[in-house]
Amino acid sequence: MTVFLTTGRLVLREFTEADADLLVELDGDAEVMRYLTGGRPTPPEVVRDRTLPAILALYRRPPGLGFWAAVDRADGGFLGWFEFRPTRDGDVREVELGYRLRRSAWHAGRATEGCRALVDKGFTELGVQRVTANTMAVNSASRRVMEKVGLRHVRTYHGDWPEAIPGSEHGEVEYALTRDQWRADRGRVGPAAGRTT
Repeated sequence: MTVFLTTGRLVLREFTEADADLLVELDGDAEVMRYLTGGRPTPPEVVRDRTLPAILALYRRPPGLGFWAAVDRADGGFLGWFEFRPTRDGDVREVELGYRLRRSAWHAGRATEGCRALVDKGFTELGVQRVTANTMAVNSASRRVMEKVGLRHVRTYHGDWPEAIPGSEHGEVEYALTRDQWRADRGRVGPAAGRTT
């Protein structure tokens, strides 16, 4: 398996076909899925037949960015995943940042650590010019992660979703950070924590 990056506590690596059960378990947790499906689990056959094959296919398409399995650097335990992939196919100038972590990994700064490392890698090594992220407006925990990483609120909007879930009446929020903003922020506060190794 290919390691994409490491931080103080995390290893972000490529998914493999052997990870199907880990994804099924992650997407089967109602609390993990609360702001995505209203808590409904993703059916295991959807994860195995559609989600995982789509993730694996991204590694073979330039620029090879996509979803990265997050494992605990200390014990190798699966924590969830981080997303870092182009918003337009093949164009690395703008990438979408996201994550989905097990509840056992919540409230310990791991989401911020992983996201910050991806942003740093994108701007220093990959030619990324803009990072964007989206969540429900009521998802205050994810909004805090975006802000800690340096992303700024761009807009609140209402998508045309097939099914409303609790909180969707408040809309979605988009956050973003440009390479120039990131550079200016680093100049003010010094090197970001969670640097890749």
